[in-house]
Amino acid sequence: MSYFFTSESVSEGHPDKVADQISDSLLDNFLVQDSESKVACETLVTTGLTVLSGEVKTNSYVDVQEVARETIRRIGYTKSEYKFDADSCGVISAIHEQSSDIRQGVVEGEGLHKEQGAGDQGMMFGYATNETTSYIPLELDLSHQILVELSQIRKTKKEMLYLRPDSKSQVTIEYNDEHIPVKISSIVISTQHDDFDTEENMLKRIKNDILNILMPKVIEKQSDTNKKLFGKEKYHINPTGKFVIGGPHGDTGLTGRKIIVDTYGGRGAHGGGAFSGKDPSKVDRSAAYATRHIAKNIVAAKLCDKALVQVSYAIGVSEPMGVFIDTFGTCNTNHNDGEIANLISKMDCFNLKPASIISRLKLKNPIYFETAAYGHMGRESETIEKTFIVQGKSKKIQVETFTWEKLDCVDEVKATFGIQ
Repeated sequence: MSYFFTSESVSEGHPDKVADQISDSLLDNFLVQDSESKVACETLVTTGLTVLSGEVKTNSYVDVQEVARETIRRIGYTKSEYKFDADSCGVISAIHEQSSDIRQGVVEGEGLHKEQGAGDQGMMFGYATNETTSYIPLELDLSHQILVELSQIRKTKKEMLYLRPDSKSQVTIEYNDEHIPVKISSIVISTQHDDFDTEENMLKRIKNDILNILMPKVIEKQSDTNKKLFGKEKYHINPTGKFVIGGPHGDTGLTGRKIIVDTYGGRGAHGGGAFSGKDPSKVDRSAAYATRHIAKNIVAAKLCDKALVQVSYAIGVSEPMGVFIDTFGTCNTNHNDGEIANLISKMDCFNLKPASIISRLKLKNPIYFETAAYGHMGRESETIEKTFIVQGKSKKIQVETFTWEKLDCVDEVKATFGIQ
């Protein structure tokens, strides 16, 4: 019997994502001056106010208020009528120094262990599926794409000139018994907008523009197979009617409240730890990237059609407590899941000690702002140039983003498992 599965996404202007982006902007600015910075930044945004908090140990100086304002400006909150804008909102910092008790467990050579240990206990998950070229679930991939396109329309200022930064999407897909997408069942899109003369004109205009401007752009970018899934879906566009009040004025935003949007849309599993604002010594972040790297490479190597990878740690200990892999019965070799986990944990390409993960995936670079909206997974790894203000001067640096998305271990996986 067929079944339905739903995933959602939120735009960079959603209040929780505003908080995530500020936290990751702060992290990037600390790392660009001191790559050994230990950072755990939390942000709260609400009407006319941004609160920065958390723990930092660094040799750098960062004007955290200016970084927060520039991030808010970059997102698009630049008008006073939004009741939250870059120039007029208050910015309060309550950031203090990291606990020395934690630090001695995550710095090589300090504490009871010679090697760098995990920044906390816990379990982290990575997931991949071959139903999309990005190896993330289709419903999440489409949810992200809808909002990325909507954001591009807003920023180019040629069409839909009433758009404001806050928006959400949700896609429901019908699958058959073989877990193959049959059709898109429904799409929900809610976008913040300027006020209109009448609510009737507002709804009519927005619905028309979503269906005739936004969605054709999204559908055009799909594969021929996925294009066939469209045509019978039901749309719910701004279903509450009016969405003028939004962003941090409409709803308080907090760092780390969109962990399912950040990962796999509810597929697979999640260990519960958020990512944004955390330096890579926190395995909540770095090990989640490492397990995604494993899952994506073993699926791309055709070892299996989908995979869930779990790793767990004890605080201050470098060796993982264990590695678990579930291929959901889709393994294409004679190995069982326990054998796969055992072989994977011995591969140099997938060394899961914290220091190895950080080095291999180049996680001490300032690459984190780019992750803080539209998903940490399923993105393209690329080398980009970023500009920072360091001690009053502009500093340009080239960094490689989304390194955990690279398919650089496929050949080693094939050799290990005898895949032709």
